[in-house]
Amino acid sequence: QGNRTAPSAPFPEGAQSRPAPLRPQALRKQFPAGTRVELVKMDDPQAPPVGTKGTVYGVDDIGNIMVAWDNSCGPSVTYGVDICRKLL
Repeated sequence: QGNRTAPSAPFPEGAQSRPAPLRPQALRKQFPAGTRVELVKMDDPQAPPVGTKGTVYGVDDIGNIMVAWDNSCGPSVTYGVDICRKLL
């Protein structure tokens, strides 16, 4: 019989995998204040346009990445729901 594993089931069409939850402390290390980010996806009617850049000014106690968007509008990035990428 050996060491066999079951094949992984594919995600339904259009579905995306969610990242593993991170504690706020880990997010603070990954996104320290001053980190530049770019918005990739945000499901919020008040979201800034995709591609908007901003500067992280903190991570709150529930893990929202607080960003000062360059266009001065928009909510925080909810980790695991919204997507932003770090700029180099």
